[in-house]
Formats: sequence, C-alpha cells, structure tokens
Amino acid sequence: MRIETFEMERMQSTWENIVEYDLSESGVRPLSLRELMAMGFDLEKFLDVPLGYSQSNGTLELREALTQIYPGATVDHIEVTNGTSEANYLVALSQIRAGDGFALETPNYMQLWGVPRSLGADTRTFRLRLEHCWEPDWDDFDRAVTEKTRLLYVSNPNNPTGSVLSDNAMKRIVDRCEKTGTYLIADEVYQGAEVAGDRTKSFWGMSDRVIVTSGLSKAWGIPGVRIGWIVGPKELIAECWAQHDYLTIGPNKLSDQIAKIAVQPENRQKCYARTREVLNHNLGIAREWIGSFGGFLEWREPQAGAIALVKYHSDIPSVELCERIRTRQSTLIVPGKQLGVEGFVRIWLGGREAYLREGFRRIGEEFRALQ
Repeated sequence: MRIETFEMERMQSTWENIVEYDLSESGVRPLSLRELMAMGFDLEKFLDVPLGYSQSNGTLELREALTQIYPGATVDHIEVTNGTSEANYLVALSQIRAGDGFALETPNYMQLWGVPRSLGADTRTFRLRLEHCWEPDWDDFDRAVTEKTRLLYVSNPNNPTGSVLSDNAMKRIVDRCEKTGTYLIADEVYQGAEVAGDRTKSFWGMSDRVIVTSGLSKAWGIPGVRIGWIVGPKELIAECWAQHDYLTIGPNKLSDQIAKIAVQPENRQKCYARTREVLNHNLGIAREWIGSFGGFLEWREPQAGAIALVKYHSDIPSVELCERIRTRQSTLIVPGKQLGVEGFVRIWLGGREAYLREGFRRIGEEFRALQ
C-alpha cells in the first residue's frame, strides 16, 4: 500500500530536536525513570531480567491491570501496543477494506486520515465548531457517517482543541453508529488530563460497536515507554493481534514492566494529579499571554490536555506562519492546516514555566508583527 506523508509528524520529527524551543509537543513534560522508581518500579531487580521477547499482545499481568480501568472488560478484550498510534493503526489495518467508508472529526490528530485512505477507504470528515464549544456540526456528521461507514474516529478529550464531548453528543454519536452498523474508535489518550472537574466519561460500555484506544503518553506523562492499548470486542481484538504479529510483534519487555507499575490505581492517580497541577499552573500563563494581544488571538480554553488551539486574525496561511516562527525565532508550533483546520495554530502548554514564557515571547514577536 502507498501512504501519503503524515505532514505534522514529519514536520515535528524534522525540526523538534533542532529548534531552540519546541512548543509543538502535546503532553505534559515527561516523568523520569527515577520518578517511576519512587512509585515502585524496581530497577535493580530488572537489571537481572533477560531481555527476551515479551508477550506479544501484552503480559497477562498488564492486561489484567488494564481491565480495572474498563468495567466489564476481560484480558481477551485488550491488546497492548507500542503507543496509542499503533493501537489506532492496528484497528484500521484489521478492519478496513477498499471501498469501505471511514469518518473522522476535524480538527484532529490526522493519523487516521492518511491510514484509511492508503487502504482504499472513502474517507470523510465532519467539523467541530468553535462557536458551539467544539461540539460536532451535526449536519456534517450525518453526511459523513452512513450505512457504508465501517469506522468512525473521534478523540475525546480532543486533540487539538482540548474539548470534551457532552453526554448528549456522546449518545448521539453512539446511536448513529448503532443505526449505521459502524464501529466507533474512541481515542481516549487524554482521559485523565482534565484541568478541573471529573474524569472524562469513557465511551467504553456504551455499545458493542465501541473500540477504545489509549496509552501512557499524555495524561500519564510517560510517552517514551511507548505503551498503548486497544479495548474492544474479543473478535476484533483477535484480528488486531493477527496484524500485530506481522508488524512490531509486541511491546518491549522493559516498557511492559514500567507500565504495570504506572497503571496501578494509586500511581495512576499520582500521574493524573501531577498532570493537573502542571496544566492549572500553565493555563494562567497562557491566558495572560493570549489576552495581551487585544483580540488578535482567540481561543476556547482547553478542558483537558496540554495543548491550546489558537485562532489568529490574519490572512497568512498557518503553514507559512509557523515556518516564519521556526526560521526567525527557532521555535516550533503546529499549523492548523496539518490538523484539518486553517487559521489556527496549536501551542504546547505542558512545559516548565521559564521555557514556556520564552517560547511565548518568541511566538508573540511574529504575531505582533502581523498586527
């Protein structure tokens, strides 16, 4: 199969380690191995573990721990993957055939724009609308999700808006999938990264058409171990495992061991609390900075996640704007076009205060030049 370039990921991988300030990230600053040792990871004991293959679909112990997060799930409902990106990829790879319909919301993380198209799917989008608190445009939604739609992808909380779907919106999405016979992929990797209030409600359990993907990269703050998972119907999980055998085979042994520590209930809460503390501190900084432009910048504050989708009032295309910021300020941010929406940029909120303030200052120089 031939696949188009994933523009955002290629842009990040090309420049993120070269620029002086990388504000294209999307999670809170990562935990260290030392911090994970303080949560109970026994590094000294692991030093004597032979580095052979781990269980390809995730060790039984890790999958059992994950069932505690998803009521009603058994170990046979769960596949452990190399990050949430692989989880999404395996679902698409195992389910889509040429001519199938695929739908996704925009703006979004556009991985599951390129993959279904490479598999020959008729890929359609529907808009989330800023003026409606980033809820779907329901006319768009009904046109995109039809009886021919094999899979529908949503991220909730959403990347890049940081919005959380209302209960009514979730029900309407699930009801449509029931009516059309569509599987729903609910990417919930930002669940647990809420700024305030209760944990985001999961789609899990709302229908037997629901597939949840998630992982340790965002709310947990442990992206480097590359652990994700799929939770879904047993027969679908078996099909994903079959594809996994041909792809990366399985997660690495050290990552599986770290994940077993991280997902323990007390450690999960510690990770979530750390994330919330970082976000609440940094949102105030971002709020002050955006307000300093006197209406030139517009946003709806994220409910979850260390990212801000910011609308700017200028005709300059977002890719050109971000390239100007990179070359003139050695600072990287994400153009809205690479997220399925023009006239916006995505800016990271998960770093240390001094780093963010200097990054904001540099970005602000280019915004003020446009004013």
